[in-house]
Amino acid sequence: MGTKSAFNRVTLWASFLFVVILGFSRLSYGMFLPGIQRVIGGSYGQLGILGTVNFIGYLVGTLCLSPLISRFPDRKHVINRMTCLVLGLTLIGSAFSNHFTQLGLWRFAIGLLSAFATVLVLSIAMEAVRPAERGVASGLIWLGGSAGILVTGLFAPYTIDPSHLQGWRYAWVIMGVFGVIAAFGFEFVTRKRGSEKIPSQTELKPRGKESVNVYRLLLDPKKHMFLILSYFFFGSGYIIYFTYLIPYLVSKGIPSLNAGLIWSAIGFAGLFNGWIGGKAIDRWPSGHTLATGLTLGTIGVSGVITNNMMFTALGATMVGLVSFITPPLMTTALLRRHVPYHAYAACLSIATAFFASGQIIGPIVGGLVVERYGLQFGVASSAIFMAIAAAFAGLYGQQQRKLEIRDLPLSG
Repeated sequence: MGTKSAFNRVTLWASFLFVVILGFSRLSYGMFLPGIQRVIGGSYGQLGILGTVNFIGYLVGTLCLSPLISRFPDRKHVINRMTCLVLGLTLIGSAFSNHFTQLGLWRFAIGLLSAFATVLVLSIAMEAVRPAERGVASGLIWLGGSAGILVTGLFAPYTIDPSHLQGWRYAWVIMGVFGVIAAFGFEFVTRKRGSEKIPSQTELKPRGKESVNVYRLLLDPKKHMFLILSYFFFGSGYIIYFTYLIPYLVSKGIPSLNAGLIWSAIGFAGLFNGWIGGKAIDRWPSGHTLATGLTLGTIGVSGVITNNMMFTALGATMVGLVSFITPPLMTTALLRRHVPYHAYAACLSIATAFFASGQIIGPIVGGLVVERYGLQFGVASSAIFMAIAAAFAGLYGQQQRKLEIRDLPLSG
């Protein structure tokens, strides 16, 4: 049982790792897309496929992690140590891509490794925190992804501007080096905890039965199915937005510095999102809390429909403030509250697999819309998925409320 407060050395270094796991390794691709296109070539639809390849790797990683944890429950820290280190090195390697296929292979590897790292870093860090503060701790960790977006936006003059053709390569090298440093830092602060014995309930639980129960627990309509579906559709919606927003801004003739500032505004707003969202889910641990953020995010991404840069920028800031980090951290916190301790890592892995599946579908759908109707409608299509995610989150909140009402006589 964790004994530390939400803000401690473990969550701090976990947040540094999420700068790499989310901001640098996955979402920086959308920011660097114009520069990559100038060097490697291809249409935005074709380059969007590499986003799909990245999330195919992410899906494969999440599907492989659950049985791997079940097979080696005592080796979680070792797997995480190797994963985070290699992820940083892979980012460096991807900077030297010279053609479409080569970059696709790197993106697949990065997706696979980031899937391992997302689940393992969260799981290890949450073990150190007191249960009542895990929502806030999750917010602190996920805001690392916002910080990654913020920093990536500051690279814009060197990665978008045509005068710096190789800027995206240098940026990825720097990001990879930071990832290696963060991996060593997290290993240092968790080394003592990693040697501790895993609670006996993990050892006593039959592994085959645990696997069956985990799927039943998550996919039962009376339990967590609506939460998982919300996570799936959010994955589709947000990745469309983050893949095609910068290309849309560039196509409108927005200067690279201004486009980078809009991107950074998402990350800056997300820094507050992590803290506010964590506090909110600790106080109101309900699907309705999640649905509120997703609904406001739907309004935010719809800003591109106006064809007005001010509304687009305000919408992007709203996305960062209420629905970029909020859905993952709230889903993480809700699962942590409502699933058994021994099943949490496996449940999070499976939930992340649904999230990854949504991210695979998103770039494909977004790419088709971009090719047929243009970048503006491609970006706006993300609002449809976000709205569906909000609806399922609301249904999950209703399901929670029914269960609470049903259990009231028992508690009395």
